[in-house]
Amino acid sequence: GLHARPATAFTQLAAKYASKVTIAANGKTADAKSILTVLTLGATKGTSVTLTADGADEDDALAALSEFLTTNHD
Repeated sequence: GLHARPATAFTQLAAKYASKVTIAANGKTADAKSILTVLTLGATKGTSVTLTADGADEDDALAALSEFLTTNHD
């Protein structure tokens, strides 16, 4: 899940992209570049999440972040 350590790595990865990136889970949406908002999602392992990106490098951002989320980070 996206607890402290993997959430930190996730937001650091998101910050590498110029695009605005959001992550949604459990009925909440968060700025993927903000550790505090990502942690408030309560996205435990197995939680379904939705990523969206808008900007010049949106495709690259979505590909990298999707790959990150599908890798086991526990």
